[in-house]
Amino acid sequence: MIGAINDLIFQWLEDYRDYALLLIPLIAFAEACVGIGLFVSGFILVAVASVLVSSEIATLPQILPLAFIGAFTGDHVGFYVGRTVGPRFHHSRLAHKYRSSLDRAEAMIRARGAWAILIGRFIPAIRSLLPAMLGISGFDRTRYSLVDALACLLWAAGLGLIVTGTTSVF
Repeated sequence: MIGAINDLIFQWLEDYRDYALLLIPLIAFAEACVGIGLFVSGFILVAVASVLVSSEIATLPQILPLAFIGAFTGDHVGFYVGRTVGPRFHHSRLAHKYRSSLDRAEAMIRARGAWAILIGRFIPAIRSLLPAMLGISGFDRTRYSLVDALACLLWAAGLGLIVTGTTSVF
């Protein structure tokens, strides 16, 4: 299944070289977005970016800002979905059933939120869920945006290091 998806993406890259850079923010967004990110592997972004660089379709200075924009946007969609759902979620049966666990989780997010954002950006399953959790908990918007910008910047730099290492193999 994954091999077929990879083949499809690489064929698309071959057929539509002029639009290939559009995949970078789209994949980064999908990987970071709440719900979708659970099904989109970070390997796809690394593979596409590596192919674009090694085939000289794009350069890292073109790819990395696009990856940043996609990740930052995906994170913020999740955060604002959480902020929108949060008040209703707190009054749901599920929230009442697990009230003590939710209160502890929210207290931890408030106490260590910035570190959770920074570390969570680098953990695949957490990456797409954490922004929504922070939004549900009522985490400060400005603080979230500033820390998330730093986290996405570090993540994009890491992507650049990985792509640089993989393109030397091709």
